[in-house]
Amino acid sequence: MASNSNNSGNDQPKPKGTAKRGFAAMDEATQRAIASKGGQAAHQKGTAHEFDSEEARRAGQKGGETVSRDREHMAQIGRKGGESRQSAARANAEKNAATGTARSGAGSEQSAKTGSRQGGKSDT
Repeated sequence: MASNSNNSGNDQPKPKGTAKRGFAAMDEATQRAIASKGGQAAHQKGTAHEFDSEEARRAGQKGGETVSRDREHMAQIGRKGGESRQSAARANAEKNAATGTARSGAGSEQSAKTGSRQGGKSDT
């Protein structure tokens, strides 16, 4: 059988699909310059879309409605709301107090004051 080194007279090896060509082969600055000119050309021609305030408002409203329909997503957002720094700090302070590892002095007193001032639930 013939070896693969003889490519029907072609001395150039075939690329394996990883070689960058064209736009992808250009450096980033050149790519940005070309892309910028494309956007400018659309505006000069008058074919670029421009949102007016009413259209932008409707688009935002549609997006909000779509997100709100996903009940699982909204439930996840609600759970994250309960994991704020303050509630986490309060939970840690209560946990430390229950296990007896609370620091003595102003630190534990301060966390107790903070918990009651911020509307924390009492243990009674």
